[in-house]
Amino acid sequence: MTVSLSEDFARQADPFRRELLAHCYRMLGSVHDAEDLVQETLLRAWRASGRFDGERASLRTWLYRIATNACLTALAGRRRRPLPSAIGAPSEDTEQPLVRAEVPWLEPLPDAMVWTERADPAAVAVSRSSLRLAFVAALQLLPPRQRAILILREVLELPAAEVADMLGTTPAAVNSGLQRARARLAGVAEDQIGEPAEADLRATVDAYVTAFEKADITALTRLLTKDAILEMPPLAIWYTGRESYGRFMDRVFAMRGTDWRIVRAAANGQPAVAAYVGTAPGEYQLHSLHVLTVTRAGIGRNTVWAEPATFATFALAPRLGPPAGAR
Repeated sequence: MTVSLSEDFARQADPFRRELLAHCYRMLGSVHDAEDLVQETLLRAWRASGRFDGERASLRTWLYRIATNACLTALAGRRRRPLPSAIGAPSEDTEQPLVRAEVPWLEPLPDAMVWTERADPAAVAVSRSSLRLAFVAALQLLPPRQRAILILREVLELPAAEVADMLGTTPAAVNSGLQRARARLAGVAEDQIGEPAEADLRATVDAYVTAFEKADITALTRLLTKDAILEMPPLAIWYTGRESYGRFMDRVFAMRGTDWRIVRAAANGQPAVAAYVGTAPGEYQLHSLHVLTVTRAGIGRNTVWAEPATFATFALAPRLGPPAGAR
């Protein structure tokens, strides 16, 4: 079978758009770059659609081939996108100046860009783990081709021969690259404790929201694991442990006040919240997006973004009025 322009290529390719976005995001660590690469992939595929042979590969595999190679081209010469906890030791000084670091940081991915409300829950559960911040951050430590091999072999579960054909190499080279990728990631912490049951996860996030809105540092730190991480790109500083986390939050509440509202969100298959700080009676301004890693032992990581570009990606309202029922 050959796909021609008259067969409405866009209609055939469009069902793969969301999973291609997830794939490009894993490769690039940037939502905006991933969106650009998906557009480029579909344009390249449309231009070459007359040469597609459905007897050699499925349309899905063909699109992944184009997307992967587009990502590899885009990554040539680029700096990797880490999180602050990957590039330096934690700070113990919670009063140090908050200075931006000009680093291309890893960006969070809104769940709504990958999964619809009608998505199969089983499929969502499988793909969530490959989009968690810790895993995507770990991928950024790999050279681009190793990154591609690991994703294609272990996330998409494609055969080595098929991956070799996609990358213009041999199955032996693919298997060797996969072994090196696994070895490089072996020492990277990836939240091994695992998530709690759904009801317990919701209860933990509910308690976090309540504590934050009350500016209750004791309650906040009680929800943390003993070695919890707080990081805030584009700040290079980061903190670990309940005590440092609590001291920094004490600084935040001292600077910004104790009147807060929280709006729920979801990012990278993880719970997230948008924090709004009171600026006048009944008025709240968007302050930050918190992506929480919730384990069975508590909240193990909070990665916080306060960039306008991130707020726009998540379509967060810049301001809120008073809570419903408030006078």
